[in-house]
Amino acid sequence: MSSTPGAPARPRPSSPLSRLGRVPFGAQVIAGLVLGVVLGLVAREMGPVVDGAPDNWLVTALDTTGSTFVTLLVALVPPLVLLAVITSIANLRQVAGAARLAGQTLLWFAVTAAVSVAIGLTIGVLTDPGTRSSVDESAAGEPSRTGSWLDFLQGVVPSNWLGLGASTSTTTTGTGADLDVSSTTSLSFNVLQLIVIAIAVGVAALRTGDRAEPFLAFARSALAVVQTVLWWVIRLAPLGTVGLLGRAVATYGWEALSPLGVFVVDVYVGLALVLFVLYPVLLRAHGLGVRRFFAGAWPAISLAFVSRSSVGTMPVTERVTERNLGVPRAYTSFAVPLGATTKMDGCAAIYPAIAAIFVAGFFGVDLSWTDYLLIAFVSVVGSAATAGLTGATVMLTLTLSTLGLPLAGVGLLLAIDPILDMGRTAVNVAGQALVPTIVAKREGILDRDRYDGRTLPAFLSEGEERAAGARAAEGQDDALVGAGSNGSPAARA
Repeated sequence: MSSTPGAPARPRPSSPLSRLGRVPFGAQVIAGLVLGVVLGLVAREMGPVVDGAPDNWLVTALDTTGSTFVTLLVALVPPLVLLAVITSIANLRQVAGAARLAGQTLLWFAVTAAVSVAIGLTIGVLTDPGTRSSVDESAAGEPSRTGSWLDFLQGVVPSNWLGLGASTSTTTTGTGADLDVSSTTSLSFNVLQLIVIAIAVGVAALRTGDRAEPFLAFARSALAVVQTVLWWVIRLAPLGTVGLLGRAVATYGWEALSPLGVFVVDVYVGLALVLFVLYPVLLRAHGLGVRRFFAGAWPAISLAFVSRSSVGTMPVTERVTERNLGVPRAYTSFAVPLGATTKMDGCAAIYPAIAAIFVAGFFGVDLSWTDYLLIAFVSVVGSAATAGLTGATVMLTLTLSTLGLPLAGVGLLLAIDPILDMGRTAVNVAGQALVPTIVAKREGILDRDRYDGRTLPAFLSEGEERAAGARAAEGQDDALVGAGSNGSPAARA
């Protein structure tokens, strides 16, 4: 039946997907966290348990969902870093004091790392976790991967144009005539090398002048395409959160924590002090709202907690730092990738400080004030020295070897490392968003309207942001604009 001319059009019924799209992104992530915990507990009860982890279809589904999401994010890191840094260098011509920005960034990386390691040392000295553990000494064993002071040179010099590396693993099954040997080659990339390559290309483009404009135009267009694809992947974050957290809950039982209970509590207390005391103090000192920062950085912090990967979370960190916290894209594109390789208050400051004290106490080695100062030095400088590598074990082995402590102590902590790594990575990523925000505020380039939530929500695609801006200008989207940076209740507060 046709409608009466001039009558208002009857609204179309909304689909479930469209209704889901109107749910604030932050609320979707929180729902993913809750559902992940529930499904993880269900999977753990389903059994059977193999090597301490449930082995059933639900665990497999959770693992596949979470790992696929992280793989998609990691796959976007190389083109994102390469294109973003190249274009940011070109754009930094419009930002006064680009060299000062870089210097301020490194300075605040060091300042927050120094305070963080001081917190870790204080907690470790007061509790002495190494003498208060019941872990079996037979668990001691040297790690397969260690860190050294030469890693920086090996990590910063590009081995190829994409910073790619290859590793081959061999698997042997069967015996005798049925012996089967298979090898698998996997590729990885070095973020620090990518940054070096991108900086060199960006500077070369500037020096080339007008002849490089087509190249820079292509880089900007390619970056826009990559960011569109990145947005599609980010929209899957709630689903990825379900898989990642569900797998973690199902796999890591709390029974492994009891022999190292004091150590675990020490690490998480230290992480909490950095995240909820040190960072808020720095924000307040610079006139920035604490709740606004955590509301804006929440998508990256929560993803870091469940994914345990600063590099995998880096695309989200970069997006929220720019769009939620108001840091200019030209600066964010440089500072966040650099922070993902060198800014690790959790893995490179709190954890190695407490772990070194634990290993010393466990093996009965007395530490002097000189040793404590050496731990602080390694924590502040060592994360840059090992920037070509990833993982808290690398920083821990660098700290232990510098102090002359037995590397076999690393094996005592490996069983609970995944549980600790969740908190460490969350603090790492929070710091990687914090420092660019503080530096931008100090340099007068922070968009306070965006930081304070007076502009459009940050978790919109480029096209959605333009459309929402047009509707807001016409007075049709006031509720959306007032929702804050990600539409979460915290953001609206």
